[in-house]
Amino acid sequence: MSTTEQPVLPGMPRRLYPCTPTRLSTWLDCPRRYRMAYLDRPAPAKGPPWAHNSFGASVHNALAGWWRLRRAERTVPAAGELLDRGWIEEGYAGPAQSQVHRARARDMVERYAATLDPAAEPLGVERTVGAPTAEIVVSGRVDRLDARRGPAGETELAVVDYKTGRRALTADDARTSLALALYALAAARIFHKPCRRVELHHLPSGEIHAWEHTEATLSRHVRRAEAIAAECRQADERFRAGDETGEVFPPRPGPGCGWCDFRAVCPEGAAAGPAHRPWDGLADPG
Repeated sequence: MSTTEQPVLPGMPRRLYPCTPTRLSTWLDCPRRYRMAYLDRPAPAKGPPWAHNSFGASVHNALAGWWRLRRAERTVPAAGELLDRGWIEEGYAGPAQSQVHRARARDMVERYAATLDPAAEPLGVERTVGAPTAEIVVSGRVDRLDARRGPAGETELAVVDYKTGRRALTADDARTSLALALYALAAARIFHKPCRRVELHHLPSGEIHAWEHTEATLSRHVRRAEAIAAECRQADERFRAGDETGEVFPPRPGPGCGWCDFRAVCPEGAAAGPAHRPWDGLADPG
């Protein structure tokens, strides 16, 4: 038993399992990666940083910083300046490649900022939200949480998630996102306002892909999260009992192994295919 875990006495209710959407999705993707990321202590050394993660973090930070400016300072050039000042260099092939993608990122945030109303104050920016269900306590960080007027004049909340990847998105991505559904649930609980709308803002294309959840669809996502968390809980307990076998934490080799941070310490993942270079996830600047 972990030194931080409370003993369960007879008759006591079972503790809710704390988790994040990322933890749940990591378990689904690869139990071995889950073990190395969340249970092994010390955790295995990760590979080099990824340039596409640096790119995405730079854009997210610039947009978060833009909303934290005074209203009169929320201009299009200010968004670009924030991007330049906070640019993360890690993972690129060299200064020339970094400079090309910094210019691309600056153009991206400026085009997006031009579509925003500086006076439309978000309810939260990079806001951590969380809520209990019957089985779990889920938490995570929302890129932006908006308070908007509903059709009858009531206040409704909307979860906004920025995307900077090269993959094209659709409304189905918003509909099926477990993370967005759980964030909507948590936001509604925290602010005591309806929150059913979730939006993916794909900055490279300028497209917004939205979905309006219902109580039924949110409940389905909660049940799915609870089912995944039950598997995680069982695996965690077996790990604490000393079972680190492949039966509990099997690798799931596949194309994604080329992107795995723990590829160097996973023979099955290394054999699944060639490793990607740290900058291979970047979109073509053209």
